[in-house]
Amino acid sequence: MFTHYLDLSWRSFKRTPVVSFLMVLAIAIGVGVTMTSLSVYHMMSMDPIPEKSNQLFHPQLQTVDEGVKLWTKDGMPRQMTYQDAVNLMNAPIPERKTASVKTGFSVHLDASTVKPFSSAARLVNRQFFEIFNLEFINGATWSENDDLNASPVIVIDDYLNNKLFGGGNNVGKSINLDDGQYQIVGIIKTWDIHIKFYDLNNGAFQKPEHIYMPFSLVAARELDNWGNTNGWKFEPSNTFQDKLNSERFWVQFWAELPDEQAKQRYGEYLMAYMQEQQKLGRFNRDELVYKLNNVEDWMEFFSVVSKDNKVLVALSFMFLAVCLANILGLLLAKFLRRAPEVGVRRALGASKRQVFYQHVVEVSLLGFLGGTLGIVISQLGLWGVRATHSVYTNLATMDATMLFASPVIAIVSCIIAGLYPAWIVCRTTPAIYLKSQ
Repeated sequence: MFTHYLDLSWRSFKRTPVVSFLMVLAIAIGVGVTMTSLSVYHMMSMDPIPEKSNQLFHPQLQTVDEGVKLWTKDGMPRQMTYQDAVNLMNAPIPERKTASVKTGFSVHLDASTVKPFSSAARLVNRQFFEIFNLEFINGATWSENDDLNASPVIVIDDYLNNKLFGGGNNVGKSINLDDGQYQIVGIIKTWDIHIKFYDLNNGAFQKPEHIYMPFSLVAARELDNWGNTNGWKFEPSNTFQDKLNSERFWVQFWAELPDEQAKQRYGEYLMAYMQEQQKLGRFNRDELVYKLNNVEDWMEFFSVVSKDNKVLVALSFMFLAVCLANILGLLLAKFLRRAPEVGVRRALGASKRQVFYQHVVEVSLLGFLGGTLGIVISQLGLWGVRATHSVYTNLATMDATMLFASPVIAIVSCIIAGLYPAWIVCRTTPAIYLKSQ
């Protein structure tokens, strides 16, 4: 019966090609606009590391003096001081943890084949790669001794490996970063993430760095950060050591806590650490406060998905509703014009339910065609969004979920719009039209 209804629907389309095309075009434009904004919103709000998002935590320590208010949502620092990050790195728990700072260099080789260029880099602990599930193509992370001794070693990603050497296993080779020479110990797959969740302080939609090196190099080589630095009181800063000893916030920190017990133990450790620091003259507060934010909490804290994005999605659905209102009018006119034919079918034995189902199948086919054409229109819209700014390169895309959702939204929308016209036409009284024949 369903195949018969599909055949009747297709015949109906061919009888009224102009009206049918206008309805398909209307639903395609509505779905195309909606899916464009919905796809960007979907990519922005997607969990960037679903397998671990509830196990990775960014701690916040309330280090400012009593009475000092910061500008953040909760009044707590978004980053850590260098001394707190080093102390927590040296803590016995948890097993996996890393400090993290963005820096950068002029990259060049002892050859004329590649022109020098500027590149961001990240100073981390050797466990950084394991914590964030980064896959090595060649080599491995640096050793624990390299971390302790601030060895000049680096891990690069596949993108930089291709740019410098044209690909291949180049572990053991050296590259120059500013005036220092660093040996490559590992090559990882290019980190393909759409949200830079591990460092939201320096742009949520920036691309990951291509170079990773031991965090201990910060002090050993006086490497400055390329990210945000925030302070809350006047402190002299005549030397780099002054910066390391200051209460300025410029270091991110991540800890992997696999279960609730580990989270509770680490929370107790953080409180004990703050009490210890208070005895040393820091954390001048009546009440010591800390927070542990998992990945989704951290993205919510930074408002990665802004209110503007949510408003844009709401407006696009309103536009789809306007398109559906027009389709409803066209469907009503088309179905009522067919009332004499329906009257004859009713007289020959077709029930109201059968007539209703036939017209629901027709609007479903209309939705499927509109949704398919809507995918093409949404791809054009996403291309336009990507062209506006480079940060949308990874965001303005349509994944398999959105690709499947497009015709589903179109079909459901058309069924909703077609329910009233289908209900009206199925109530046709056969006797009226038989008398007029």
